[in-house]
Amino acid sequence: MLGIALRFAFALALTTALLGVSSNRANAADAAQIARGKYLVAVIGCGDCHTPGTFLGKPDMTHFLGGSDVGFGIPGRGVFVAPNLTPDKETGLGTWTTKQIVTALTTGKRPDGRVLAPIMPWQDFAHLKRWDAFAIAAYLKSLKPVKHAVPGPFGPNQKVSVFVMQPLPADVFNNLPKPPAPKHQAP
Repeated sequence: MLGIALRFAFALALTTALLGVSSNRANAADAAQIARGKYLVAVIGCGDCHTPGTFLGKPDMTHFLGGSDVGFGIPGRGVFVAPNLTPDKETGLGTWTTKQIVTALTTGKRPDGRVLAPIMPWQDFAHLKRWDAFAIAAYLKSLKPVKHAVPGPFGPNQKVSVFVMQPLPADVFNNLPKPPAPKHQAP
């Protein structure tokens, strides 16, 4: 009986040790994948469009990737505000699976069937290596959730509630009112 108990204890200890090793390897792999995703998000510049304040010259890094406060006006299509990419369940990607994030990133198709706004360069991201797309998704899911519901999208005939960036023909831009000259302060 003692022999059976010793064999069982040994088997249990060995299994626990092996699971611990594989768990540590999995954690290291997860950490490496998240680090790769963080790198790609930085290099691609996701924060430029998806972090509030960036287009106004003062990015709010406490809400990093929490959704913009400036919309892109696309003539004939409307105004689109870059959404919250954090895992907040109400205002971000918190209910999306990793695979759904990868699908949206690489095909432009959201889980609800809608297509991403034309300003989102998913056609470029379609060329990402599969592991890089999954690394981006893993990183996004690892972020601290930010509760920030962005307004819109706004149709071409709807009133907007945000600043709007819109391409303008040169003659239209050149005829916009000029801002006042800065006041010079005495030294």
